[in-house]
Amino acid sequence: MNARVAVIGAGIGGLTSAALLAARGADVTVFEKEAWVGGKARRVQVDGAAIDGGPTVFTYRTVFDEVFAACGAQLDDHVTVRKADVLARHAWDDTGTLDLFADPEASADAVGRFAGAQAARGYRAFTAEAARIFNVLEDPFLRGDKASTPLPMMWRMGLTKLPEMMAMRPFDGMWRALGQHFADPRLQQLFGRYATYCGSSPFAAPATLMLIAHVEARGVWLIEGGIHALAKALAGLAERQGARIRTGAGVKEILTAKGRTSGVRLANGEVFPADIVICNGDPSALATGRFGEAASRAVPAIPRGKRSLSALVWYAHARTKGFALTHHNVFFSRDYAAEFREIASGSTPSEPTVYVCAIDRGADHHAPPPEGRERLQIIVNAPADGDVHTYTPEERARCTQAMMATLERCGLTLEQPFPHQLMTPEDWEALFPATGGALYGRASHGWAASFQRQGPKTRLAGLYCTGGATHPAAGVPMAALSGQLAARVIAKDLASMKTSRPAATPGGMSTRSATTGSTG
Repeated sequence: MNARVAVIGAGIGGLTSAALLAARGADVTVFEKEAWVGGKARRVQVDGAAIDGGPTVFTYRTVFDEVFAACGAQLDDHVTVRKADVLARHAWDDTGTLDLFADPEASADAVGRFAGAQAARGYRAFTAEAARIFNVLEDPFLRGDKASTPLPMMWRMGLTKLPEMMAMRPFDGMWRALGQHFADPRLQQLFGRYATYCGSSPFAAPATLMLIAHVEARGVWLIEGGIHALAKALAGLAERQGARIRTGAGVKEILTAKGRTSGVRLANGEVFPADIVICNGDPSALATGRFGEAASRAVPAIPRGKRSLSALVWYAHARTKGFALTHHNVFFSRDYAAEFREIASGSTPSEPTVYVCAIDRGADHHAPPPEGRERLQIIVNAPADGDVHTYTPEERARCTQAMMATLERCGLTLEQPFPHQLMTPEDWEALFPATGGALYGRASHGWAASFQRQGPKTRLAGLYCTGGATHPAAGVPMAALSGQLAARVIAKDLASMKTSRPAATPGGMSTRSATTGSTG
């Protein structure tokens, strides 16, 4: 494979595609407009502390084991990864907490102590169903080629698996399905929250998304240095295969010739010829013309009403008091339905559910750091209105107060004054234009939504997409799966082009090994 490949964006999906294609012998250059690699997986400086600026939950690590193995390497040689004993700690008020554990039986016992024996039985039934949905969908959907409707996927699975197909519950709503397992509304709320992992409302998402709970139950790992360290490891992996990564190099236009991509033009006017262009960004940036008119016709636009959630995110270096934090913590609102109605109406929630990542609390110890202050990332769901709404200082202060009120009701107090930086949907829009601040692409609302996500191929020959806003879904491992899929489709397309064109010299696709192609 001697193709010249230009990758726009050094997010998880783009870096994965770059590493895999470079390992196959492609001439790969990654262009990143920011000064860092990782996209949303960045670091933010607050009060002299480096704080994880993007995703914090690392699951489905086998995907990354596969990527590193395909490049002749091992994940554990490049990042320090430890499996967490506590998946997350949950609170609804200051009377008690519910932990979920890496040990599923420990989780069932904890649910039983929290809500009774019937709830423990419901939990076991729920986890069995979530596992069944995952096992049915992993190969044909999560790892399979993107299809515009479920029919091609079902055809590949075969009619003999019709019962398994129906077990996916594509036509059932997630909230209703959870109610069949859990009579306690707090548990319905806890497991409904998994829909927000792909930027969706549990009241509009299909029951199929219960599989996310199974992905997390299989293991949550903590990476020393956070997800940004994983992104840097992927960048190093790609460079060792011969790929070049240029930061501070934004792409202004995708160039075309004879009906297919011919390269990219950078913001500084430089033209970079390429046979293949991979866009590792939200497809909305393509559709709205951010990369030129030809590319705008390559993908359909995402209607504003179909956008996923955005978020208010506080990065803080502060002392905490009163609540025994673990690494991942969730503090729930008292009225989940009202919270999502407010978001759907375009408002930030008046009483939000709050996620707190206590970065300095490790995989097997949960004490605060000895110096007192600790690094925190705090997230509240918000509407993706960053391109039409200005978040004034007054609104930012009001959102901060609402966030703190939820924490205090559950027993957690943050030091005052509160040293922090706040990202709003308006700020996310500035970082990722044409999204309104939507962090997950298209929302997974309704049975067909997952099949409407942009796949690796576009309408423009030679232009491909990858990243968390594309197929199969949002999140760190899903972005890597999209990178794997894009690399596989591109390799197949290039092989097809070679066999269909006369060649001046004999031979097939040139594929160098992962080790001989290394630059050290």
